[in-house]
Amino acid sequence: MNDQGVKEHMEVVGADGVHVGTVDKVEDGRIKLTKADSGQGGHKGHHHYVDLSLVAGVEGQKVRLSANASVAVSMEQEESGKPA
Repeated sequence: MNDQGVKEHMEVVGADGVHVGTVDKVEDGRIKLTKADSGQGGHKGHHHYVDLSLVAGVEGQKVRLSANASVAVSMEQEESGKPA
């Protein structure tokens, strides 16, 4: 999927409707999530990314992913592209 329809401040949810994050912006084929949604411990305080290939669609102000939230979070990436 291209980035059409994915806008800043939209909520990102899994296929199960569970909150994954909030869009900071789209860059290099990935959704950059806000720092507030960066997790715990060593993952806290920096951006994580979700590949646009996981986007199933945009519904109103929500970006729905094709994977459940727990799976999508495990597929998040660091800025470098390495797994989070």
